Amino acid sequence: MNVLDFARAFFGDGAHWHGYDGIPTRFAEHIGYCLEALAIAAAIGLPVGLLTGHTGRGGNALAFLATAGRALPSFGLLVLMFIWIGLGLLPVMIPLVVLAVPPILVTTYEAVRSVDPSPVDAARGMGMPETRVLFQVEVPVALPLILSGLRTAAVQIVSTATIAAYVSLGGLGRYIIDGLYQKDYEKVVGGATLVAGLALVTLAVFWAVSRLAVSPGVRRGGRG
Repeated sequence: MNVLDFARAFFGDGAHWHGYDGIPTRFAEHIGYCLEALAIAAAIGLPVGLLTGHTGRGGNALAFLATAGRALPSFGLLVLMFIWIGLGLLPVMIPLVVLAVPPILVTTYEAVRSVDPSPVDAARGMGMPETRVLFQVEVPVALPLILSGLRTAAVQIVSTATIAAYVSLGGLGRYIIDGLYQKDYEKVVGGATLVAGLALVTLAVFWAVSRLAVSPGVRRGGRG
């Protein structure tokens, strides 16, 4: 059997669509892990990136932290957290957040720093407070790049959240881990296909958000 045959057999089996191990249940679990990890990473990365980008301070420190965060192997960190903390969701959240913070943080910083200084200086010359300068002048222009950082982090989380299955949690990784253990390659291929499909859906969602949230003028300026 080839990969397509395995996929057809997996999705054509009605048993995979019902119960605690059914596709809807595992899909919902996986999305739940991803949304939680992305929310935590955004709560850390966005404020720090906006503040440092607005002030222009801390760029070297951010570059170092981003490099260090990307260098940490997610699975290795999961094993360490599992040994240290034990079972539960926390050992999974830590490596996912560590993975997602660097692209959000660095991209947000670079997005704010890349804003044309002319309107920023004009806003300050009008006596606008710094918070309004940031959120009414800089953020609207920087939004496309900020969303690209969130999109990158989200796709990485979706792909890596399969590690939850290694510590007896659910999600789509359950099919991959259990399938490898049982030598059931229909499950392995089915799980991998679902993860890849969810990554594509994530890209589509961020494309739609970008179309809705970014002003047409900024989009045209980005293309030009």
